[in-house]
Amino acid sequence: MRILIADRLAESVVERLRAGGDMCEVNPTLNAASLPEHIDDFDVLVVRSTKVTAATLNANNSLGMILRAGAGTNNIDTKRAGELGIFVCNVPGRNAIAVAELTIGLMFAIDRHIAPATAELRVGDWNKQTYSKARGLFGSTLGIIGMGAIGLHVAQRAKACGLRIIAVTNPARSQTTRTQMADIGVEEVANRDMLLGASDIVSVHVPAETDTNQMVDAKFLAAMKNDAVLINTSRGDLIDEDALLAALDSTDLRAGLDVFASEPSSGTGKFISKLAQHPKVTATHHIGASTEQAQAAIAEGTAEVIEAYRRGDVLNCVNLEAIPKGTATLSIRHYNRVGVLASVLREMSSRGLNVANMQNRILAGSKAAVAVIEVTGSIDDELLGLLGALDNVICVALQDARTPAASQ
Repeated sequence: MRILIADRLAESVVERLRAGGDMCEVNPTLNAASLPEHIDDFDVLVVRSTKVTAATLNANNSLGMILRAGAGTNNIDTKRAGELGIFVCNVPGRNAIAVAELTIGLMFAIDRHIAPATAELRVGDWNKQTYSKARGLFGSTLGIIGMGAIGLHVAQRAKACGLRIIAVTNPARSQTTRTQMADIGVEEVANRDMLLGASDIVSVHVPAETDTNQMVDAKFLAAMKNDAVLINTSRGDLIDEDALLAALDSTDLRAGLDVFASEPSSGTGKFISKLAQHPKVTATHHIGASTEQAQAAIAEGTAEVIEAYRRGDVLNCVNLEAIPKGTATLSIRHYNRVGVLASVLREMSSRGLNVANMQNRILAGSKAAVAVIEVTGSIDDELLGLLGALDNVICVALQDARTPAASQ
């Protein structure tokens, strides 16, 4: 495959891909404006913070996958990619420990006034009386909004420090996550207002999406304790910065922020921010994932996703339909011979049925295979009979969302 890497990536990963037969071009100087001129004829595009716009996507007919070497994909036009049949994938969870460590670090730094104390010592001021005033984290209540990989790692580390951990009940939460939360000792509360009102520290760990944009607004902040601490190591867009500034000025609220809504897109540059400069804010430079351990893990994950794609598997795709549009699922056992599935699809096409998803697995010995086809439309007994009677079809089974049926 031809791979364009439009950001910095570990040389070991590049060499690993080249050893696998891929042609890799590395150009970390590319940006949203210049990328469309360089994307032609590539099969895979790898980015970190580089923006991938519709203009870039429209400039290449061969591009099959865009890979974000990290978790968030808000720098990629996933909607346009979906319209063009381009997979958008990511490498989630590999930086979770690093972000969790910074989150815990900010909690301690705020409580013990580490940043201002260090600044005063550097200019020769000794002020033990001021910096001796700390509440201590032990026994405090930490409310975590977002129980993904990062949220769970934060909970685990905070619990070890003696904090009480609470999260909002979510019926859609997976059983795996529920089990992990129970093992850590996370308590669940009924709604977000209850969490905000009970928490001494609130840490936000959700992706930047339409429904999370500026979720930390004036109402959110008013529901928090007057002297609580807000931590955000996710995305700057989650916070209404004007509302947070007003709350910092009018209450005893303090904040630990690694991200800002208007932060520079490059690694260096001028950044004038009233929020970052506020004396009640302890701030870092969007470095949550910037540890050697995290970058090595992300690089490894990047190689794994590309190697899977080379084999025909798509891992961690973020722009697939959340709910398959197929109204029925066909399972077709058949002899592994040329043309069997083509005849199945011809019968379905003649009845106006469309395939929403399809997978064909060959069994050991290569004598037989099983095709699983999600179908948009209605499948009746007549069609089941026709499919079951096709040459080299062993068995056809229909698993409908409403009525299971089978034909042989």
